[in-house]
Amino acid sequence: MKSIVVYTSFTGFTKKYAEWIAEELGSDLFELKKIKPERMAGYDAVIFGGSLRATGISGLKQLKSVLRLLKGKKIAVFAVGASPYKDEAFADITASNFTEDDLKVMKFFYLRGGFDFTKLDFANKLIMNLMKWSMMMKKNLTEDEAGMLSAFEKPVDYTERERIKDLVGYIRS
Repeated sequence: MKSIVVYTSFTGFTKKYAEWIAEELGSDLFELKKIKPERMAGYDAVIFGGSLRATGISGLKQLKSVLRLLKGKKIAVFAVGASPYKDEAFADITASNFTEDDLKVMKFFYLRGGFDFTKLDFANKLIMNLMKWSMMMKKNLTEDEAGMLSAFEKPVDYTERERIKDLVGYIRS
């Protein structure tokens, strides 16, 4: 099966997973901004990865805009975020990004990445500083919020190659 992995990555965590998936499957690998969408139609399987922004998956709109070209292809989408996997959060992300029709033609996976404030561009640093400020104003932080605040001072990397197992299995099935 001829497959392609296409991704967007802001700080490198999504790129790392995309590289591991491409290596495992023997797939071609492209950053989204460096490939013409029509080129994806030449593959049997398309794997797309994007960074998680609140509950939005970066770059997903571009993939969805060419779904008509991918009819009959096996499609997997993975989002990479800093938080640990939680069923409720996964359901929220799924509902925010996919219609019922989308989920009939693609399968969604969440992979835990990390957070490195120093690798963000100016605009994203500004957004994250606003989030940091709002968390610091809270009296009772959740465990995830406390962890996020500490990650501003010391980058965290939760990526693990074994997390790609289910996605790779789906593409091979």
